[in-house]
Amino acid sequence: MRKRFTVSVMVLLLSVTAVFAQAAGETESTAADKSITLYCYDTFSSEWGSGPTLIPLFEEETGIKVNVVSTGDAVEMLSRAIMEGENCQADLIMGISDDQAAKAYESGLFEPYESPVLSDIDDSLEFDSQHRLIPFDYGVFAFVWDSESDIPAPASLEDLKDPVYKDKIILIDPRTSSVGLGLLLWTIDVYGEDGYLDWWKAVKENALTIADGWSSAYGLFTEGEAPLVISYTTSPVYHVMSENTTRYQALIFPEGHHSTIESIGLVATSQHKEEAKAFIDFILTEGQKDTAIANSMYPVNSKTELPDAYDWAPVPETVFSMDPETVGANIDRWTTEWTQAMIGE
Repeated sequence: MRKRFTVSVMVLLLSVTAVFAQAAGETESTAADKSITLYCYDTFSSEWGSGPTLIPLFEEETGIKVNVVSTGDAVEMLSRAIMEGENCQADLIMGISDDQAAKAYESGLFEPYESPVLSDIDDSLEFDSQHRLIPFDYGVFAFVWDSESDIPAPASLEDLKDPVYKDKIILIDPRTSSVGLGLLLWTIDVYGEDGYLDWWKAVKENALTIADGWSSAYGLFTEGEAPLVISYTTSPVYHVMSENTTRYQALIFPEGHHSTIESIGLVATSQHKEEAKAFIDFILTEGQKDTAIANSMYPVNSKTELPDAYDWAPVPETVFSMDPETVGANIDRWTTEWTQAMIGE
């Protein structure tokens, strides 16, 4: 009898252990399922970006862990994802501009998502009718000038050719940066395909450097290496809010400026689509203000209230945009021409 009792106890213990093991396995599986991988550009994930603030908030509210993969500038980010193809580990890719849209569509990486928040976004900002790429902020490119420097503020793109700006301008490579690409398209807007390279060749003589991305370029600018850098009309907002200074001023040129819209896309091969959609909706609501301020952009959600510091973001009378299909059909040729003119490759 004692032997039978001992055997029964052992069987019971084994059964209980198995139940706990199964439960633990299910908990681990559930925890693993409640996570997403986000490919983003450096601006979002850096210490001055909105990522370090927003991601912990999203994780706390939803219980969904966000694994952030910072991939450099936006152009580099999309290129990496396309190269990975079906092996792309991302559930979401954040920071693709409308200028890169055709390349993104052609890759087949993204699937549509009809976010319920789209009703709060102006139709003019929704450049993808299929909603494979969903806008989350937008802005206008401009040169930013250090008003405490000893050089006068240029009043036009033409002025930047003047020898007074020798070694005073920081440009950005359009092959690796969405901001650099924005300037390239801006010069095509103004000078046309027959004249834009003449502008670049002339301004090359005045450039201190051609940086790979916006972060490195703007860092050189704020460190005082040069008093002019290509950025956004909204860049002064950060300095007003964080440094209480109006030293850095965005310059408005009469010939007009080029605009950009940044988007986030749901990767078609994602195994965590519901979690990814929750993050998109979060960025389009609670994340709007912080993301816009950190990125020096405007929020797309019309319900977002902006701080008074945005009064220091000047608004151009003329703003250009270029159809994504036009950009997609010509961008390889334009960047090749730019490379030959600027680098000689």
